[in-house]
Amino acid sequence: MFEGLRFKHWSSEQDADRIVVLTLDRVGSPVNTFAREVLDELQEIVERLSFDPPRGLVIRSGKAAGFIAGADIKEFESFDKAGTVLDALSYGQRVLQGLARLRCPTVAAIHGHCMGGGTELALACRYRVATRDPSTRIGLPEVKLGIFPGWGGSARLPYLIGAPKALELMLTGRTASAEHARAIGLVDAVTSEETLLERAREIIRRPPTRPMQQRLQAWATNTWPARQILAPIMRKQTAAKARPDHYPAPFALIETWRRGGNLSQRLRNEARAVAKLAKTGTARNLIRVFFLQERLKGLGAGVDHGIGHVHVIGAGVMGGDIAAWSALRGFNVTLQDREQKYIDPAMERAQEMFSKRLKTADRIAAAKARLKADVEGKGVAVADLVIEAIYENAKAKEALYKNAEPDMKPSALLASNTSSIPLDELRQAVASPGRFLGLHYFNPVALMPLVEIVRHDALDNDNARRAMAFCRAIDKLPVPVKGTPGFLVNRILMPYMLEAVRLYGEGVPGPVLDKAAKKFGMPMGPIELADTVGLDVAASVGKELSEFLNLDIPEGMESLLASGKRGKKDGEGFYKWENGKPLKPEVDPGYSAPDDIEDRMILPMLNEAVACVHDGVVDDADLCDAGVIFGTGFAPFRGGPIQYIRDTGADALKQRLQALEQRHGPRFAPRDGWDSKELKAPEA
Repeated sequence: MFEGLRFKHWSSEQDADRIVVLTLDRVGSPVNTFAREVLDELQEIVERLSFDPPRGLVIRSGKAAGFIAGADIKEFESFDKAGTVLDALSYGQRVLQGLARLRCPTVAAIHGHCMGGGTELALACRYRVATRDPSTRIGLPEVKLGIFPGWGGSARLPYLIGAPKALELMLTGRTASAEHARAIGLVDAVTSEETLLERAREIIRRPPTRPMQQRLQAWATNTWPARQILAPIMRKQTAAKARPDHYPAPFALIETWRRGGNLSQRLRNEARAVAKLAKTGTARNLIRVFFLQERLKGLGAGVDHGIGHVHVIGAGVMGGDIAAWSALRGFNVTLQDREQKYIDPAMERAQEMFSKRLKTADRIAAAKARLKADVEGKGVAVADLVIEAIYENAKAKEALYKNAEPDMKPSALLASNTSSIPLDELRQAVASPGRFLGLHYFNPVALMPLVEIVRHDALDNDNARRAMAFCRAIDKLPVPVKGTPGFLVNRILMPYMLEAVRLYGEGVPGPVLDKAAKKFGMPMGPIELADTVGLDVAASVGKELSEFLNLDIPEGMESLLASGKRGKKDGEGFYKWENGKPLKPEVDPGYSAPDDIEDRMILPMLNEAVACVHDGVVDDADLCDAGVIFGTGFAPFRGGPIQYIRDTGADALKQRLQALEQRHGPRFAPRDGWDSKELKAPEA
């Protein structure tokens, strides 16, 4: 069929039944992505097949890592710079439309990740079969890049599985397991990895019929009246989670779907809407954040961490959850504390985590077996990594190291989860400082992706790389930071939180402060955040940093601590808490907030970010942005604090800081670094 043609990324074979199996194995890449030359080859193949259709076509991956990860984001970024996004989208649509029009049954055989353009290719096929392997996840996550599916995904998916389910997948960017995809009609069959190809061939020989209920729902939810009724409801639900000026893509997706039309019209509207979104600051910054994330993922690449057993000392919320997460990710873990009664709550939380995330009884049981209580601390002697996670007291930590280190293996790493104490101070108590470092996790451990790899001048570089590789093995993002007070994230976050508490003490209601921060783009307001972190923890970190940063602990926090109110964990702090949610008081409708509250909260954060880059807390400005985004949730659509400074203008922001300094005092004085070239926007 393809005699005389050679393809770089695609290969084909045809069996006795004239079923063609087309395999994508992108050369020079560990995963399959749709680079332009991959798409060019597919277009040529589809054109040949249209002239001489086989009995059927199966498309599969030649990679062990998964099916197709989607479009090549670097190429997409280059199309944006060249102003050719619409042309690129239209071309991709034409290629997949050619596949959809083939005069033979087509089946996407999916194993592993199937994302973005990969899912759009699968949707252009007549049928889809997926493996029930846990690694198989199917999704259209483009909204996380500030756009939405632009190769026919938004034009096809609602008409396949019904608008509500389709829009939920695209609006959230969530992925579906094979079983869930089968239940909603996204795939036609589920099978094992071993029988995937044969099941795909069987679908071609005996095409399945979609259940009438699925077909009826797909039709009914996409009629003109249904679109006009559902679209405003979806806009309102989406607006409760995201602001259209911050994240325009979900709203553009809903509107593009609402307009409807035949497939050609839907494809045209889709391409135009996505091309328009690609020009927004949100899309460009979210794509930047994607590359920052990829950079962090690459920090531990190619290194053997040599860790099989993890021993955690301290079974409080942080220590217990670090232990549970490590066991969840496949490590043998022992958890130590003074008495069993302190370990039991951590084991109960671990069981809840395992049940929630692992689903099946055998996987839950395996994770539970990997996590063992260890009051006597016998795990220290066999561990490859010992993590100290006790309370923030330097002397207590130093005593622990002196007691534990003699029993440790020579090759084992010793790490502290301290959130603020300088590593240069703590390492004085360690006999072999070359293996001692900070592994600073963030609360809640299961949700926060970042781990700060805290360095000091005596740390062995190979051990730092081992720690980063371990972080990747437990699916966390490592960012290396200098071991000065507060490291990166807490040093930047604390001035923001303390200024908010000061404003609260001046009479600004907590809900007003939280609303102002969320309007800027923070995921949670600072008053709610202080309660969530724990006022005792916030005060402890604040005291550690106050002298270093020339900041005072506001009286409002001290008085709350004196009354024994520590926030969410006790049910009361700045707010009262019920069922894990704050009960925020109503604000007087006539209340008028000071006009500078956003600047007073946000500018100290930017000021400290500038200082961190200047002081070498991180190796460069991009790592600063990555750490702050993944460690605090700092408005991703703004690209991080340094990128926000570049976009807004360093000189203008520095002047606003100077104005606050004149009005409110020296804590707003611009830090060293505001004149750095790293803060200047690159020339176009």
